Amino acid sequence: MQEILEFFKHIIDPNWILAQPFAFWLLLFIVFAETGLFVGFFLPGDSLLFITGLHLAQYPMNVVSNVEVGVVTVTLAVVLAGILGNSVGYWFGLKAGPTLFKKKDTFFFKQRHLHAASEFYEKRGAGMIVMARFLPIIRTFAPIVAGIVKMDPKKFLFFNIIGCISWVTSMVFIGYFLGQAFPWLKNHLELIVLGIVIITTIPVVLGYLKSKAKIDSKTNAEV
Repeated sequence: MQEILEFFKHIIDPNWILAQPFAFWLLLFIVFAETGLFVGFFLPGDSLLFITGLHLAQYPMNVVSNVEVGVVTVTLAVVLAGILGNSVGYWFGLKAGPTLFKKKDTFFFKQRHLHAASEFYEKRGAGMIVMARFLPIIRTFAPIVAGIVKMDPKKFLFFNIIGCISWVTSMVFIGYFLGQAFPWLKNHLELIVLGIVIITTIPVVLGYLKSKAKIDSKTNAEV
């Protein structure tokens, strides 16, 4: 049990991830999992991409056997991983369908996350696939909801590609250029991660509280 807890502690720490000799592959897996597998909602997408950019501003990333790649190659690879992740999420939602809304809560699955993504879809339509990329948790469940409502596959693929390119390039290159301009930022990674988590989580929390208040008021009205 202790080993499992230790693993989860490390897997949500961007600094630990990028310090591994297999960081490149771990980065791709995390982006893939967070953007398409509901078990990946807790993974550090935004902060990991930003800090990857900071890291690449000073050091190339080792792929395998001392083969190193720079920011462009890493960004392209991450974009592909994100597109594939969302595609898997869409397929899963298409196959699992409404049964997911009857699934009981577990450590890796929370009904409130699915309902939040569903409500976000109702408000934004297909465009939510793009916007959801920038919202933790929502980006994990958005493609699943798109599959459940049977969004046109071509339309989904279009927004999937646009959203992933926008999210990955903005996060990585902002980190990259800031890392070049202000090398000392790498000495304050903990504060940067905390700041990104707070900024990106606020819209999700506010949306959840607003949705909860609406449900409570509707329940009280029926009573």
